[in-house]
Amino acid sequence: MTITPRKRSKQTKRRPVSLLFERGMALLASVNLVFVAFDLSYIPLRNFWLQGRVQFYARIARYEWKFPAEPVRILPVNITPAYDWVKGIEPYRDTAYYLQRVEDLLANRQQIDSLTPSLLDANEAEIDTISTELNRLNTEQEAILAELRTLSVEMVDTNPFEIANKTGTLEKIKNRMRRHIFDDTNASARESFQQFWSSEYLTENDWREEINFYEREIKPLLETNYFRPIGENGRYVDNFGLLDFPFFLIFLLEFLARSWYISRRHTGVSWFDAMLWRWYDIFFLIPLLRWLRVLPVVIRLNQADLIDLSAIQKQASQGFVASIAEDITEIVFIRIINQIQGSIHRGEFANLLSQTIDRQYIDINDTNETVELVKLIANLFTHQVLPQIQPAAEALIKHTIEEVISLSPAYQNFQVLPGMADLKALLATQISHQIYQITTDILKTIVEEDPIYDELFDALVAQFTRTMTTEMQAKESLERMESLLSDLLEEIKINYIQRLSEEDVEEILEQTRTLRQIVH
Repeated sequence: MTITPRKRSKQTKRRPVSLLFERGMALLASVNLVFVAFDLSYIPLRNFWLQGRVQFYARIARYEWKFPAEPVRILPVNITPAYDWVKGIEPYRDTAYYLQRVEDLLANRQQIDSLTPSLLDANEAEIDTISTELNRLNTEQEAILAELRTLSVEMVDTNPFEIANKTGTLEKIKNRMRRHIFDDTNASARESFQQFWSSEYLTENDWREEINFYEREIKPLLETNYFRPIGENGRYVDNFGLLDFPFFLIFLLEFLARSWYISRRHTGVSWFDAMLWRWYDIFFLIPLLRWLRVLPVVIRLNQADLIDLSAIQKQASQGFVASIAEDITEIVFIRIINQIQGSIHRGEFANLLSQTIDRQYIDINDTNETVELVKLIANLFTHQVLPQIQPAAEALIKHTIEEVISLSPAYQNFQVLPGMADLKALLATQISHQIYQITTDILKTIVEEDPIYDELFDALVAQFTRTMTTEMQAKESLERMESLLSDLLEEIKINYIQRLSEEDVEEILEQTRTLRQIVH
């Protein structure tokens, strides 16, 4: 029966209260990240938040078509009046005044339209009063139109959209007005506005339709312009820190509490070390580069079991290992070899040999482990291995002896005699059996308990070690060995690094993944 091992859980089991707290803080961090993302995107997307409408344009050659004919409104509520304060945005005075004068013109026109029908039913006294009022309104209308023509020319010449980095919006306004008046985007923008804001043009082309064009095509673009003052720090006014401060305070208290808890729970961990334990939470406390908070948010969601990043972590770690494995291996390997070479050049190899002779060996159990290991291996080899390989070993020895006899000149002279071929096989069989038997008997004798043999063997090992160490300490031998060892290490270093550079780390990782699948 095959037993499949159960996979370990992604994280260690935690108490429900702890998990609930982690999830609450992770969700709070996510909310803060949403606020940060909204704040960072507010300026680029302000037109959308202001109008909540979507329009699509297609341009072919110098002509431009709009789809659909009327902008589609998505957001039912305009949030810019509330959030403009956060970014320090104020209405631009020139465009705001322009919009207001158009509203004054519309109010004036509404009064004229409301008074004109009453002339038909009015008496003589009322007619004079109404006529006087209509003359006044017409005069006011002409004054407003003249002012709008002047303001339009100033807008074209001074570009009030430049401060808000919306010069393209002004170009869009001019192109729309050019196409509307002259049906040509290469016409004069000044003449287009001057003709549009004239009573003759508005009267000939239906006031209501022309005003509808303005409110649909021009007014939304004028409304997008704004002024953003610069503070004493040389940067644009930004009050987002006031909104972010409650989150900052909560995460600061949590960071300090976690650091204190970790330092108390783990021995030898200082409060500063505990702060580094959760280094990624520091991004919640930094007012700059707030977009980096995505890192602690993702980590917290993973720790709270709200998302599973195990697969991503596995692939990321393998990619990281693949990118640095070769460099780290080379550095570690070269450093080890350099340390060994440095030790040889400093004479530490000779000192080690000298200490080997002078140092008294400490025996903790009155047993020579080297001798006992040799005897144990010999005993295993003699009683277990040799009996099983005897037929194959004797066949090999027999073949070798037959080859030696065949090459012998004496045998070649006598092989013409009858029965010599059988004699060769008989001799080879007997000699191979005897050699194998003698070898077995000798090994059995060695592994038998013999105090005298053990004493002689210990003396042989000790004498061999002392003689070998003494001879290696000879100046000529030692210098020669040090030189050879240093050269050998250098060759290993060069050849190994070359092979390592040629080896594909990705292939090694693939082999590792295959082995893990086999194990699991």
